[in-house]
Amino acid sequence: MNLIGFGFEHRAMKNLRGRSAILTGADGGIGPYIAQALAAEGVHLLLVGYPGTGLLEVCSAVDGRGTRAHVLAADLREPAERRRVVEHAVRELGAVDVLVNNAGVEYSSPYHELSEERIREVLSVNLEAPMMLTHLVLPGMLKRGLGHIVSISSLAGKSGPGYQEPYAASKAALTAFTFSLRGTYQGTGVSASVVCPGFVEAGIYTRLRQKTGCSAPALLAACAPERVARAVLRAIRRDLPEILVNRYPMRVTLALMVLSPSCGGWLTSRLGVHDFFRRVVEAQKRDGT
Repeated sequence: MNLIGFGFEHRAMKNLRGRSAILTGADGGIGPYIAQALAAEGVHLLLVGYPGTGLLEVCSAVDGRGTRAHVLAADLREPAERRRVVEHAVRELGAVDVLVNNAGVEYSSPYHELSEERIREVLSVNLEAPMMLTHLVLPGMLKRGLGHIVSISSLAGKSGPGYQEPYAASKAALTAFTFSLRGTYQGTGVSASVVCPGFVEAGIYTRLRQKTGCSAPALLAACAPERVARAVLRAIRRDLPEILVNRYPMRVTLALMVLSPSCGGWLTSRLGVHDFFRRVVEAQKRDGT
């Protein structure tokens, strides 16, 4: 049996031209960068966002490259909206070859101060929606014998930063979900990858920094969003199980966390991760946000 990048042999989509993809969270953060990267490879797109105010701008930026781009405002917290996304994609694009689960919600707060509504929102958008969208697109992919699901996780799902319990839990679960998918569907032509960025100069981190003046710890300095977009393409083309995206290498640190959780927890604290989010929370409270 041939093993590729710790994943089983799979008919990877090395040529993406003419393929069709759903991209959630397309209107903010790293979404527009992923959209541009996919469009540059000739991928037809359904750009999904909520409330969707920036979707037309993203669409105009990627349309006309020999690809078709459509937009759809959809609230992924709602089961009916998830079904509508897939039905719209099939109607407009004909099929779904790639699903990029990028939409995400984050709240920095002591866990006991979070409302139940916000906890449910994070889990619904970050985890339930990717799982259910995947469930909806899989039958068509399996019928055609070709498909790839990419879920955007986070290094938060591996390091467990303080003040990030729902977010970290949802992102950790996406990694486990991805590896289970790969085990279930090996040999079918359908596969999955997870991309785990650290701090990125876009989206959640940018909003936190602008709102609070807090910057990421020096050794975890934010990387460019274009790197995440390139990682998505690489994951699909090479059928990679997991890609970490960070300014500096992180696998040794993450391996230490697995081999020695006590040492890993100490290192996470020494790197300033917990302190960063503590300062974010304090700044938010001062500003009343």
